[in-house]
Amino acid sequence: MAAVMPVSRNQTLLKERAADSMREAILSGVFAPGQKLVERELCEQLDVSRSCVREALQHLQSEGLIKIIPHKGPEVAVISKDEVVQLYAVRKKLEGLVGASFCTNASPQEKQELKSKVKDLAQYLDEPSHPDLLRMKNEFYAILLKGAGNEFASAMLRQLNNRVSILRRISMAQAGRLGQTIDELEAIVQAIDAGNPDAVEKLCEQHVENSARNLLLTL
Repeated sequence: MAAVMPVSRNQTLLKERAADSMREAILSGVFAPGQKLVERELCEQLDVSRSCVREALQHLQSEGLIKIIPHKGPEVAVISKDEVVQLYAVRKKLEGLVGASFCTNASPQEKQELKSKVKDLAQYLDEPSHPDLLRMKNEFYAILLKGAGNEFASAMLRQLNNRVSILRRISMAQAGRLGQTIDELEAIVQAIDAGNPDAVEKLCEQHVENSARNLLLTL
């Protein structure tokens, strides 16, 4: 089984740190969808007790990142096509709302940060599998959520984000999708600059629709 980073003994909340390490391994692709997770190996790699690992696994199960199969044990969750359709339908509405709220409520500095993040993404146009891409796309959304000023919608999107991140890594690696994504994000930023929240909402929803359509072709 691929290795994950050991948990630091300087941290008091070992369960949370163990969950953080495993979550990062799942989101980065170190642990692949459908991969079995062996408790003994996780204990050795993370340098924590089996009870700590089990609690961390239960936490990740609640996030939808792993499934605990009776008589088999834990494995990384595989998201079905039906789940993708449902997940992205919810994401579409939330992201449209958050985008419009960002246009209305974000500070000039936050709007500039969002624009800069799109430029950062564009630097990797010819490297759609670059490991930094997923991190930067997540940072784009972190800026969007912070500037939106809608804590309820932002909290719901954050709850979806871990599962979406797994799918985003698959989608962005597809030929041509990164270029389309950058074009879509640039259009969103331009509508924000123009102060048009209705246009931002529609563009955000269209971006999610396009992402879902591309993703479903690969599953």
